[in-house]
Amino acid sequence: MIIAVIDGMGGGIGAQIVTQLRAELPLDVEIWALGSNAVATQRMMQARATRGASGENAIRVSIGQADYIIAPIGAVVPNAMMGEITTGIAEAVAGAPGHKFFLPIAQHHFEIVGIDWKPLTKQIAAAISAIRQLQFGEAPEGKEHRDVSR
Repeated sequence: MIIAVIDGMGGGIGAQIVTQLRAELPLDVEIWALGSNAVATQRMMQARATRGASGENAIRVSIGQADYIIAPIGAVVPNAMMGEITTGIAEAVAGAPGHKFFLPIAQHHFEIVGIDWKPLTKQIAAAISAIRQLQFGEAPEGKEHRDVSR
């Protein structure tokens, strides 16, 4: 299983995602740090991502191999993250075949409405819980197991 984590700017969100993935999932899960810049990738690698790559071409080439993708919603919005998300990155992420989990993190030029605000750690935990359910058939905490096989 490959989980791609996409982040930009300083990589703080991506580093938090990678840290929580490492704590919650088996060690044989590959976590790919795909940063829009080298600083973001480095921060995610320091958080123990398996592999890392930076920039538009690296994201475009690698994203199609991921089974799951976790990223701020800005990863599919051209010019988000202070312009770091190019049209090419946004199209590659949106068109990738992997199951996508977007964190509803607002940007300066758009707002997400109709979603209750939750701390970032809870947003990430919800994404990890969904991956565990999809990949391993585990029931979310406090809920009965249901079959989610593909």
